[in-house]
Amino acid sequence: MYRSIGVIELKSIPKGVEAADAALKSAGIDMVSAHPACPGKYEIILTGSISNVTAAVNHVNTRFEGYVIDSSIMGRIDEQVISALFGTQTEQDKTGALGLVETFSAASAIKCADIAVKTAKVAIYDLRVSRGMGGKGIIMITGDIGDVSAAVEAAGDYAKSVATLSSTSVIAAPHEELWRQM
Repeated sequence: MYRSIGVIELKSIPKGVEAADAALKSAGIDMVSAHPACPGKYEIILTGSISNVTAAVNHVNTRFEGYVIDSSIMGRIDEQVISALFGTQTEQDKTGALGLVETFSAASAIKCADIAVKTAKVAIYDLRVSRGMGGKGIIMITGDIGDVSAAVEAAGDYAKSVATLSSTSVIAAPHEELWRQM
């Protein structure tokens, strides 16, 4: 079964907590995370079937209209992205090339991760969104240099097209000490 992701960003922490509760009660969805994303903002990430995620996001958008900054629904997300969001992906080999894409939003980081794994044979090494990063998102992917380069380029092009690209980087063969510190 393909799953989808819904991301909702609100400009009030108390209303964000209330909105997270409302989302959970409105449809059969799973909460990936719900937390303050940066000072004064609250971020909710949901997963489930496209119809349930759409219902939950629409419910929050309607009920908390004056507090919603942005929301996004993404369908047919690769399972590797879902696992990375839950922090349950398998341990990746610390070899090969390392690619990084940094975005100005959680939603674009998640979409970039999905684009990267669908573009080339790469594995998500890490996917972090918002918390402790001023609302930014970062994906780290590994694989052969050609695949990593193609995946970073495709993900970066998407982020640039929606004006959320912060930066990208590809390291062909990271030093052993760098791998140990990550």
